[in-house]
Amino acid sequence: MIEAVHIEKHFEKICAISDMSARIQEGAVFGLVGSNGAGKSTFLRLICGVLKPDQGQILVDEEPVWEQESAKRKLFFISDDQYFFPNADAEEMMDYYSLVCPAFDKKKCRKWMEHFLIDRKRKINTFSKGMKKQLCMLMGICANTKYLLCDETFDGLDPVMRQAVKSLLVEEMMNRNFTPVIASHNLRELEDICDHVGLLHRGGMLVSRDLEDMKLNIHKVQCVIQRPEKEEALLADLNVMKREKRGSLLVLTVKGNREEILRRVAEAEPLFHEILPLTLEEIFISETEVAGYDIKNLLF
Repeated sequence: MIEAVHIEKHFEKICAISDMSARIQEGAVFGLVGSNGAGKSTFLRLICGVLKPDQGQILVDEEPVWEQESAKRKLFFISDDQYFFPNADAEEMMDYYSLVCPAFDKKKCRKWMEHFLIDRKRKINTFSKGMKKQLCMLMGICANTKYLLCDETFDGLDPVMRQAVKSLLVEEMMNRNFTPVIASHNLRELEDICDHVGLLHRGGMLVSRDLEDMKLNIHKVQCVIQRPEKEEALLADLNVMKREKRGSLLVLTVKGNREEILRRVAEAEPLFHEILPLTLEEIFISETEVAGYDIKNLLF
């Protein structure tokens, strides 16, 4: 488990991380979401020990990460701004990572590079942005570290390659003790892979929840109720997070048990009613609006 305990980080007068505490459990894909400048990259750099917190500490499997080589060996960090040695090719970068990552699997890396049509002898500085991202992901996965920290991993990848990379992450999780942490400004990219999502805003963790828990407890209800007194009674009975009226159609975002919500809606004698699945984006909009924030201003 990775644990942040009341960490703070400042860059001169700018507060990048403010009294943040968070836990990243093993064996789950943790999605870290936030707008540009929210503190995602700083948080990842604090986790991997590149930066030292001004206050608090980062623990990796209960061991402080700062200046602890044994903790750092469990981590591989893929920066949004990929760095490779000048004029190096992929084979030379594999040689380097084999030195710094004792469990690096060259055989597996060569296999995946062949699968993704990456020329091991071609100079990396001639690669496109997407190809560099692919290579970084392959190197990170083949390093065989327990934790893989990814900063805007899917940015620059085409849809086919994005799905292929997600499949690789899932395969690794099935085969070994592996925990990816993926930072992104795009909720839609994380919805089909993450088990847990944390929303960063202004250096703090605004929301951190298991995705399945959120989807089980928040529902979108559409109904048409003829009698105003029945509609008022329904609104009073339900834990309504958001309400919208489109002509005679009442659209509600409701927190609670699905069966109980359906029972209460049926008691209002609707002409029509249904429960629809919510997207991750809709769930976070509802959660953050309750907390007094507008997620559209936070992320878009």
